[in-house]
Amino acid sequence: MELKINNQTKQFTEDSLTVQALLDLEIPGKQNGIALAINNTVVPKSNWNSHLIKETDDILIISATQGG
Repeated sequence: MELKINNQTKQFTEDSLTVQALLDLEIPGKQNGIALAINNTVVPKSNWNSHLIKETDDILIISATQGG
């Protein structure tokens, strides 16, 4: 499966991925301070385990950072 994540094209061997599975592959171990949008629509964290990603989806992953 080919996905566009944060404006970069990436290849995945999986035919089907949930949002949670994608995050486990892309940023393992980090679950707090993350927001995710698919095709300009935010996917609530409560839906990450059930929301399936399609090959044509444009995904934006945002991680909160500390700083000043």
